[in-house]
Amino acid sequence: MTLGVGGSTAEAELAKMRSMREGVARIGDEELRTRIARVQSIMREQGIAALHLDSSTSCLYFAGLHFKLTERLHGVVVPAEGDLVYIAPAFEAERLRAMMRVPGEVRCWDEHESPTALVIDTVRDLGYPSGTIAVDPATPFFTFDGLRRAGNSYSFVNGTTVTAACRMIKSPAEIALIKHAMELTLEVHKAAARILREGITTTAVADFISRAHLKLGTDAAPNVSIVLFGEPTAYPHGVPYPQTLKTGDMVLIDIGATLHGYQSDLTRTYVFGEPSARQREIWGLEKRATEAAFAAARPGATCESVDAAARRVIEAAGFGPGYAVPGLPHRTGHGVGLDVHEAPYIVKGDRTPLAPGMCFSNEPMICIYGEFGIRLEDHIYMTEDGPHWFTPPSPSIDDPFDVGSAQ
Repeated sequence: MTLGVGGSTAEAELAKMRSMREGVARIGDEELRTRIARVQSIMREQGIAALHLDSSTSCLYFAGLHFKLTERLHGVVVPAEGDLVYIAPAFEAERLRAMMRVPGEVRCWDEHESPTALVIDTVRDLGYPSGTIAVDPATPFFTFDGLRRAGNSYSFVNGTTVTAACRMIKSPAEIALIKHAMELTLEVHKAAARILREGITTTAVADFISRAHLKLGTDAAPNVSIVLFGEPTAYPHGVPYPQTLKTGDMVLIDIGATLHGYQSDLTRTYVFGEPSARQREIWGLEKRATEAAFAAARPGATCESVDAAARRVIEAAGFGPGYAVPGLPHRTGHGVGLDVHEAPYIVKGDRTPLAPGMCFSNEPMICIYGEFGIRLEDHIYMTEDGPHWFTPPSPSIDDPFDVGSAQ
């Protein structure tokens, strides 16, 4: 299949789309309660009195609440034992109560009062006059600084020690949500390839990608949208200017969005027109590197060993070494869930053993400045019997979306 032959239009593709959101359930309240019990158990094991959750994805993960991060503190105090306590501006109290999915007390602060002092007073009132408070790693520094000044009888630790232990291991319901989100984004990828034509701009394709995700039922417009043509495909996060498509250009599209808060994140790279011998060679090398990473992802293997497996393939072809370009200048992958980048990380130094329920990307990009770059990104979820793909990988540079097998 040569891309660019018999192309469609953006409006024609959008007209064909139907929402993929129906029948996809958000995480249930019972699972939220299970998560809270789990993190409280870990807190007791680590001698942590309370966990402060800020306006972050961890607040969504444990309490089912999504607040936009602003200068006003919305938070949740999770004690080592007992019910949650919600912290909110007084004028937001009724809105908070309407949103709450897990029972708990609501404590409020007025505009002239210190919300961080209220958090510390809350921990003290829960029966912990001293001890260790774990702080959500997404907490802004000004909030942490306020907690530290108000809580001089406490010690503070990075909340990742308790939150990541829960969030890294996805439940079957989470895996199903991520899989559906990935499949939705793959449909957008296929449609984006069909609208390509000589002279189309990267901005026009990005606009279509945003509209297509919304038409298919994502929570909001894409959180990831990188569209690159030609030499700029060599830059992992793109360039600050649009490009116009020409026959023979490498096309790299890295996109993702959210479905009930869970992220998709997929990259496809292919050629508009007939690939050159050089493009075929490097695309094939990228494919072999992703296959090596997948094969290395066995239960009990370390995250860094998966990165090393991909890097060996690339370095054996004369690229690198290490992060040197031409070659692979970044980690091989990252965890995915409520954040598009979260633990674990597939990179040297991350010795976390892979375990059932972990989900992460496989994207050992090859960058050749002055020529092009190739990234093939799909995600893996781990089970007892090994790794599984959320979406089928791109089979070849000539048929990047496996159209041939569907005919």
